[in-house]
Amino acid sequence: MPTERERRFVGPRRGQIIFGVAFVAASLLLLSQIGSQTRWVDKTEFFAQPRFWPAVGLGGMVLLGGLHLYRLPWWRATRYDWWEARKWVSVLEFGLWFMVYVFLVPVIGYLPVTLAFVPALAWRMGYRSGFMIAISLVFAVAVVFLFKTLLGVKIPGGMLYEYLPGGLRGFFILYL
Repeated sequence: MPTERERRFVGPRRGQIIFGVAFVAASLLLLSQIGSQTRWVDKTEFFAQPRFWPAVGLGGMVLLGGLHLYRLPWWRATRYDWWEARKWVSVLEFGLWFMVYVFLVPVIGYLPVTLAFVPALAWRMGYRSGFMIAISLVFAVAVVFLFKTLLGVKIPGGMLYEYLPGGLRGFFILYL
């Protein structure tokens, strides 16, 4: 039976304990690394030290995350908490898609990888009709055209472009 404090808790319950523990653990990990990631500079004012403001921020994260955990009216994770955490972890899938994309662009080339990934992501997100896949392909071509031609972004050509004949290879590296 829930206590009075649990009944009076304002806000969503699911995921609170898992988020709080993960937040404090990540903050403590970052705070433990501050000595090797920042430095203390001699003859510099206290508030201008490169280590000061990151330490204040991370210390505040640990303190406020700990207070959040302390003020929670319950201490056990329920199945609803784990369902919520599973939703958070599912977001990492799209980070993985992006990392594979970034890895493949210098190998295969910007245009072919974009033409493969945009429809694949559209399919993954549930846009499975032929019309939506065609729109995603048009969008992929428009993105490549915008970035490579209009904006002149220097994206390295794919290693596969090296196997093309001379003039075609230069065109692909420059524009595709």
